[in-house]
Amino acid sequence: MYYVFNDLFFPPVSEADEEGILAIGGDLKSERLKLAYQSGIFPWFNEGEPILWWSPDPRMVLFLDELAVSKSMRNILNRNQFKVTFNQNFRDVISNCQKIKREGQNGTWISNEMIDAYCKLNEQGIAKSVEVWQDEVLVGGLYGIDLGHVFCGESMFSKVSNASKIAFIALVNYLKKENYKLLDCQVYNPHLESLGCREINREEFISILEDKR
Repeated sequence: MYYVFNDLFFPPVSEADEEGILAIGGDLKSERLKLAYQSGIFPWFNEGEPILWWSPDPRMVLFLDELAVSKSMRNILNRNQFKVTFNQNFRDVISNCQKIKREGQNGTWISNEMIDAYCKLNEQGIAKSVEVWQDEVLVGGLYGIDLGHVFCGESMFSKVSNASKIAFIALVNYLKKENYKLLDCQVYNPHLESLGCREINREEFISILEDKR
């Protein structure tokens, strides 16, 4: 495993171990985070532990034309119960992602340090959010890193049923309209699979990431 110090460098993603861990250490400065995402790498670690840098194989992604929207979800969308905005309340979205309780997880990997780091990326136009509102109250959303042709999803939250799905669908529709190639969802979970996401090998993911045409 590679140890990151002050140098702005990551080893080739092919050197990641079987779990997908590529490197350990370093910091969450904007330049390092930008290099990581551009290279198919993301940080994921528990508060109080060294930073772990991941590039898993396989990689969970959504090809935008493969979005799966159930009939019941279409009915919810047609009722217009929710309002969706883009990149209006980034800090509130990431803070809610930090606080939301998730089944099978104790606590969260989204530390205060990570919130501050991603808010700096948001100020630079790199990290972006989707907000879902009901009666002027923020009830769901998601955030991630916008590479211009690939959007790297980081986390999402719901305070009412289906709010995060609304955010996800709105993001995919936006990405399709703007001719993005892919939505990166990092690692498998059944909820993502139900929305049409699937695993591809890391080599294919990196190839798409590097092709900015």
